[in-house]
Amino acid sequence: MRFKKQEEAATVRQKAMAEYVAEADARQAKTNKLRALRLAKEAEDLANAHAAPVKKAARAKKKIA
Repeated sequence: MRFKKQEEAATVRQKAMAEYVAEADARQAKTNKLRALRLAKEAEDLANAHAAPVKKAARAKKKIA
């Protein structure tokens, strides 16, 4: 009886650990994918920023009373 309970507990622990590791791997893969997408977008934005210079905002004219 006691040995069987210990075996069952070990099996439950192994399954839980496997799920934990799988979730951690999936989270890391998603993080890496999102980071790559963000870096690509930032690089594209930086390249486009140099191609088209930003215009300065027009100054507001003062009204003379």
